[in-house]
Amino acid sequence: MNIAALQAEVTALEKRRRLYSFAGFLILAAFVIAGYGQANSMNSGGFVQGLTKFFDYPGEVFLEAIAAGGDFFGLLWRFLPALIETINIALVATLIGGFVALVLAYLSTSNLDVWPPLIPVTRRIMDVMRAFPELIIALFLIFVLGSSPIPAMIAVAFHTSGALGKLFSEVNENIDTRPLYGLKACGASWLERIRYAVMPQVAPNYLSYFLLRLEINVRASAILGFVGAGGVGSELRRTIGWGKGAGDETAALFVLLVGSIFLIDQFSSIMRARLTGAHRRTPT
Repeated sequence: MNIAALQAEVTALEKRRRLYSFAGFLILAAFVIAGYGQANSMNSGGFVQGLTKFFDYPGEVFLEAIAAGGDFFGLLWRFLPALIETINIALVATLIGGFVALVLAYLSTSNLDVWPPLIPVTRRIMDVMRAFPELIIALFLIFVLGSSPIPAMIAVAFHTSGALGKLFSEVNENIDTRPLYGLKACGASWLERIRYAVMPQVAPNYLSYFLLRLEINVRASAILGFVGAGGVGSELRRTIGWGKGAGDETAALFVLLVGSIFLIDQFSSIMRARLTGAHRRTPT
């Protein structure tokens, strides 16, 4: 087959692929439009009519927060203990989950001289841990242990172990293995190879993922408060349930949550820069 015929065949295949892609897009669009029509017909209000009222409640919350004036700062102080409780739940759960994730990550990485049959078993364990949402686990534990921060902490830690374990394992798979093999050739033990060849490479990414997961767990702990786990979520359930008249309290709770996420993100940037040495670099 000459070059011209090969180019013609490639062009024909490319046109056919585009045609199939366009046809698939049209079919998908038809299903989406049909599904929207069916869902909109079953909705008592209708999507378009409801869209015009989308900002009504946030607007009421904002106006009530403005009307509170200086008392708004008193609300921030009043709800600060609830925020601290939520952060404590998230922090303890992230610490426990992070430690378990470290163990799972090292037992599921193929380039760290782990016993091969153990790798798929550990990965399936992490899959199971990620499969169950925190809310489902917390509801079951609240039924068993009662309403308290403990069920929320266990639920968040369980899910964090599987999620962080997966991320840590992927970081391990991308390391430079030459220091690892060098230490092995010198007779270093497995723990010594992990300590001196792996940890210096993965520590910045570990910290970044850990603090990212802490942000997620603060949000998850707040949500679990809606089902009786305490903290900011319990206060939000109360203020939102009251509706009009409690908008200033709802706004104060959201300000505290957003502020805590902002501080965690800034702390993550500072610590990551220290680990990578970026704070000592000077522009050339």
